[in-house]
Amino acid sequence: MDKSIKVAVIGAGTMGTGIAQLAAQAGHAVKLFDACADAVPKALGGLEKTFGKLVEKGKLTTDAARTILGRLVPSADLKDLAGSDLVIEAIVEDLPVKKKLFADLEALLPKDALLATNTSSLSVTAIAGACARPERVIGLHFFNPAPLLPLVEVVPGIVTDASVAADSMELMRTWGKTPVICKDTPGFIVNRVARPFYGEAIRIYEEGLADMVTIDHAMKSIGGFKMGPFELMDLIGNDINFAVTKSVFEAFFFDPRYRPSITQQRQVESGRLGRKSGRGYFDYAEGAVAASPSADQELLRDILSRILVMLINEAVEALHLGIASRDDLDLAMTKGVNYPKGLLKWADEKGLDLCLATLDGLQAEYGEDRYRPSPLLRRMVRERRTFY
Repeated sequence: MDKSIKVAVIGAGTMGTGIAQLAAQAGHAVKLFDACADAVPKALGGLEKTFGKLVEKGKLTTDAARTILGRLVPSADLKDLAGSDLVIEAIVEDLPVKKKLFADLEALLPKDALLATNTSSLSVTAIAGACARPERVIGLHFFNPAPLLPLVEVVPGIVTDASVAADSMELMRTWGKTPVICKDTPGFIVNRVARPFYGEAIRIYEEGLADMVTIDHAMKSIGGFKMGPFELMDLIGNDINFAVTKSVFEAFFFDPRYRPSITQQRQVESGRLGRKSGRGYFDYAEGAVAASPSADQELLRDILSRILVMLINEAVEALHLGIASRDDLDLAMTKGVNYPKGLLKWADEKGLDLCLATLDGLQAEYGEDRYRPSPLLRRMVRERRTFY
């Protein structure tokens, strides 16, 4: 794939606009369409301001900014996208809506055009099912903000042509991204493997073992995470995080490992959505005083250990089920959500036997399938193997 490829992006929200910016910066002519008439002009106006700031900071010349912006063309009608070689949709996470869009697009586009979905929670295979040629449909899951975060999960549906996946991986590299290949399963890599970072943190809080400030402090001060789970949920938005958790839970046929929490549901119901509403797990009002975390080092180590082994177990299970390769699993968590280490590498450092013993202890104490160790973890401990 080269720069002569004509790209179209559907959806002029934050994610779609970011993807359009990326494609234009990579040298492609880009058409931007949104069903809402006001969305595209607003998005392009925002991009003008973004590039203006880059010019002010000396990161881009005025001519370069003008050239990139000149590659972005507003489209008022879906039919305007007819000559595109690659269409990426970034619209509402609603399966019937996406399926209708893909069916409409297929009727407009050349037979060799690629159709990509930026879905984070829906089945790529299900979306492709709306097409007569589902083999040309693929998932390209970018992370927000798309121009800054390097990871892209490349997700073939079960009938996606292998060449489409290979070409998509190569295209993402030319865009300066770090692509990983992932099986079409709920949550893909990141949204699946990261669930315990939030869920187990909430569980520790619900049991009264530690407050939110202390849990966040443990993960940052000892674990090396850039943000704690409660801080991060507030940044993402509790409504969004809760919706993703519910989606993964339901998609896995109610596997208790992914069960949502009532605590987070109550946050959403009360309108405490996080930073965007001014209040979430923490208070973001001007003058609000933050509580001090506990300084008990043993408590902090216990918190980190419990959440970390749950994350490691999820990564091991994803490897066990062939969701992604060892390297792509670790790459996804460091590049997609900025974890300090890849979880499989971290497992080796911590000791697989200690990870297994901790999980076995939790399962014995709580009697819940939530804590069941991955068969691969158990097997590797028995055979005295490591991931690296």
